[in-house]
Amino acid sequence: MKNIVKKSVYIVAAIYFCFAVVSCESDFTDIDTNVISNTKFDTNEVTIDITASNSPLEVLQTDNISRQINQYLLGVYASSDYEKIEASIVSQLNLEANLQLIDDADITDTTTVLTKIDTVFLKLPYPVALEDVSDATSDFEFDGLVGDASTPYTLNVYRSNTFLNNFNPSDPTKLNSYDSKDSFEKVGNPLNSQVDYPLAPSLNDTMFVVKRRMIDDTVVGMDTIKIFSSAASTNPIPFARIPLDEDLIQQLFLDKYEDAEFSSQESFNDYFRGVILEASGADGSLITYNFDTAITDLSPSIEVYYTNTVYMNGTTDTIKTVRKNNTFLLSGYRVNTFDMQDRTYPVNNEIKIQGAAGSEGEVTLFDDTVLSNLRANNWLINDASLTFYINQSADTASVPERLYLYKTNGDTNSPVFSQIEDAITEAAFGGIDGNLERDSDGKVEKYTFKITDYISDLVIGLTDYNPTLKIKAFNTSDIPTTDTIFRNFSWNPRAVTLLNQDPINGEKKAVLKISYSEKK
Repeated sequence: MKNIVKKSVYIVAAIYFCFAVVSCESDFTDIDTNVISNTKFDTNEVTIDITASNSPLEVLQTDNISRQINQYLLGVYASSDYEKIEASIVSQLNLEANLQLIDDADITDTTTVLTKIDTVFLKLPYPVALEDVSDATSDFEFDGLVGDASTPYTLNVYRSNTFLNNFNPSDPTKLNSYDSKDSFEKVGNPLNSQVDYPLAPSLNDTMFVVKRRMIDDTVVGMDTIKIFSSAASTNPIPFARIPLDEDLIQQLFLDKYEDAEFSSQESFNDYFRGVILEASGADGSLITYNFDTAITDLSPSIEVYYTNTVYMNGTTDTIKTVRKNNTFLLSGYRVNTFDMQDRTYPVNNEIKIQGAAGSEGEVTLFDDTVLSNLRANNWLINDASLTFYINQSADTASVPERLYLYKTNGDTNSPVFSQIEDAITEAAFGGIDGNLERDSDGKVEKYTFKITDYISDLVIGLTDYNPTLKIKAFNTSDIPTTDTIFRNFSWNPRAVTLLNQDPINGEKKAVLKISYSEKK
């Protein structure tokens, strides 16, 4: 695999090639982005038939041990055209510093302190966006929700008995990894107070009132819980609140605050190894939650609210009540698991692209014979694009806003994935593109990939590496950062049906289009 060269190198190579063709008689009038205007050259265009087929995924690495992943998918979605997804999350919990059930000042020889849990719940702030970005007081809408929010799916919260190890137990010199099909051992019954909690995301869930109570259930005050995106915002963010079993949390957490299990993060991770947020059901919705935000209130967490009542010894005289709240962020190591119903798609005139651990497309642009013929033409490549039209008769309710293209060496045992050259050389101009395009009626129409530098390298012989390409639902982690290696992560569950190279697709069949210049 060759190293990626900078854009300037491509320009130099193109100029050198043209000088050789005209025997150093250069009178070029325009050289810009590999396009040449000259009276001694003709510019033409050719379309090349490609081969595209389905490439189902089995598993994906879905942990954040070797690479920072902030977003995780939770929920259920079913479509008759694609694989059903049940997405669950496994996460460690963060231990608050200086955790203390009763404040030192309230413990004296003349006082007794009794603790009453007011409420315990799992908090999941919804990712939202303003309907009108120009108006900070505008209503929110879900950002990226797939499916029907009004249809509840089943959510259960379990204590995990699987220790999330960052080093490989078989070889401690290597980092560990977890994938989308890994299973995690549960401890006992669900932690949620209502087993099989029906979760239907709602934009109206923007506040919750906690009644603060003494040990005898006397209400001594109320706390109104709202979360905001900034200190200046007056528009509360909606969030899910899944009530947890207060007795269980009392035993597992509050009763042990002063014990060794809560003395350090390491001890806590060994004692309470994490939570499993398990989604199941026939249908519902999927949401990608952000687990690492600059504002702690916007991160998923377990919230514990309790009230301490301080009495005079031997009496029922109340000295004071102390309202307390502890937050256990879903932090540390995390894993996304995808329970997907495997489907075998027919070999026909289309290919299925589905995110998460669904399906990708496999593309062969041309074989060695076609490549040899292209090289024999002595063309200078001005532009190359690969276009796939959408089958509008299939389910298009949740198509990806962008698709992505990457290279694979085809080795099933030790696959090597790499970036298309244009993803790096044209990064400042949108890389390889692949954005969703709509027709004049606003219907989803096609995706086009810009791969000029990649095709140019092959045609002028800068590289002989002509691997299979893969198409996937775009993930923000796909964009190259520090190297040419492609790392396949996906929390984007969207799906689309593309038309392949079959002639039955007519003018909408998938083709590679090349614009080139050649000597007259």
